[in-house]
Amino acid sequence: MARALTEASDRCGRRIGVLVDRAGSVDKVVVGDAHRVFLPDLGPRRAGAARFRGLRLLLSSLRPERLTEDDLTDLVRLQLDAVVSIQVGPDGLPGELSWAHLRPPDGGPAWQVQHRPSVHGVEDDFFQFVTELEAQFAASPHLRRVGGGDRAILVGISLGEPARSRRSMAELKRLADTAGLQVLESSVQHRKALDGRTCVGKGKLDELILRSMHLSADVLIFDRELSPSQLRNIAQTTDLKVLDRTQLILDIFAQHATSREGKLQVELAQLRYRMPRLAIMPTSMSRLTGGIGGRGPGETKLEINKRRAEERLTRLERELKELASRRAVKRARRTRAGLPIVSIVGYTNAGKSTLLNRLTESDVTAGDRLFATLDPTSRRLRFPEEREIVITDTVGFIDDLPATLVAAFTATLEELDEADLLLHVLDASDPDVTFHRQAVDAVLTSLTLADTPTLLVWNKADAADPDAARALAAEHGGILLSAATGEGCRSLLDRIEREIFRARRQEAHQRHAGLA
Repeated sequence: MARALTEASDRCGRRIGVLVDRAGSVDKVVVGDAHRVFLPDLGPRRAGAARFRGLRLLLSSLRPERLTEDDLTDLVRLQLDAVVSIQVGPDGLPGELSWAHLRPPDGGPAWQVQHRPSVHGVEDDFFQFVTELEAQFAASPHLRRVGGGDRAILVGISLGEPARSRRSMAELKRLADTAGLQVLESSVQHRKALDGRTCVGKGKLDELILRSMHLSADVLIFDRELSPSQLRNIAQTTDLKVLDRTQLILDIFAQHATSREGKLQVELAQLRYRMPRLAIMPTSMSRLTGGIGGRGPGETKLEINKRRAEERLTRLERELKELASRRAVKRARRTRAGLPIVSIVGYTNAGKSTLLNRLTESDVTAGDRLFATLDPTSRRLRFPEEREIVITDTVGFIDDLPATLVAAFTATLEELDEADLLLHVLDASDPDVTFHRQAVDAVLTSLTLADTPTLLVWNKADAADPDAARALAAEHGGILLSAATGEGCRSLLDRIEREIFRARRQEAHQRHAGLA
């Protein structure tokens, strides 16, 4: 068969491909050009990521190279049993043989290539070999679905800031875990500038397609916000579900919203994000809305036409304004009652809700996950001498917090305007705590809260290196404590009492002095 293949290729000056099934029967014969063979549509793959096509591709090769990049790409894209290239000798007879098969995903190359000096003397039992290889794929832990969630590949682009890219990709993985995704691997491309069409460029996108096929991935998640055209181009090129960082955060918010106001705010943010994309991706929205990235209150409303979306947007804004008015009335009552307000702010998962529970003996939902708290929660805290304050937990911040979220949660963040004191909670055990502090300070500045009195709270002292944690508190000031164990919380309460009521006494003295 090899001789018939190479002699025919030698006579016509073209590469010839033969697809052979496992019984040894010829399924198709394809004639290409001098460089490659263009395979026809072979239909859907066999069910399951561990099942191959049941066809091996035998190719003639007119050039010195053995298996080309296109040959190996066909191996992965079509999930073939093997690709075999037979060199056409000067006399048209078969020469050296090269063949490649897929490898179980373990972080290494997607394929393995072998070479033989001749087609003669090959006594391997190919049927037994490919059956055992499929069994290895079936047993691979990398192909096992965990918890029924989508399988994701994370994609980052570094523009000359490798440290920031590392932090951002680690955070993206935590976001994906919180959203219920199974992260298969992360891929970072270093570039001087973004590709305007696909963000990462054609070569990298082709590589991602092959990796997604090899790992049986369902979704690509990009560590930045994609423009509508980029989202469309990537989805159409890869035929995969494509999410960006903003969509992922919106999905987490949709999962965690419990109150009516929280659900309305999430739906508003979803509509504001997706409305520009409804017009540009009318046929691809199914890839963008089902499951991860399309959950929540707005899920069933995202494929309506633009006019109805605008009507819904107006209605949501009106309802949120009404709720904001009611919240303002409650704040006014607290102001008239003379109750000082302390608001807890900080990076997501810094331990804000745990601290509120510890200080007020409450049972606010707290967990080791990002954005566990969306709805502001207020509790009264009584001090000696019958003095009370109101302490409020707020939504956590994150680096590059999407503008759509900040706009949607304006009513909630208005709670911070009334605060007499901000408790900026920081995770002392996190190596990136300095950058988290800067991110929160940037958000507070954008909300014109930079001048509000702020007390740094270095939390999770029980999980941090003791010397490093003490050094942070000594250098930057604030209180070192553990909300989980209660260590240091008494010192925090004493400090809050001094800060709040000392300021109140000074204001009272100034008023009396003015009257005198």
